[in-house]
Amino acid sequence: MSVIEITSMSTKGQVVIPAKMRKKLHIQGGSKLIVVQDGDNILLKPIAKPRDDEFKDIIKLAEQIRNELNLNESDISEAIKASRKSRASRR
Repeated sequence: MSVIEITSMSTKGQVVIPAKMRKKLHIQGGSKLIVVQDGDNILLKPIAKPRDDEFKDIIKLAEQIRNELNLNESDISEAIKASRKSRASRR
């Protein structure tokens, strides 16, 4: 079900998310959100910490991929560094 509210943006680019929506989505000060631009639409999506069982599944999948690709810790560290460097150069 869609809910529509009207809000405004401050001169600093800050947007207030209406209280009813914050409550329903369990968003509070310091919560992290993903901001997606799709054409002239902006989508804010809360980033939720995975549950313990979801996190264990993620780790299990990562270990499976690491084993299939025969990667060691230094391979993974180098891939992370390269990815971070690539992202930083695009900014």
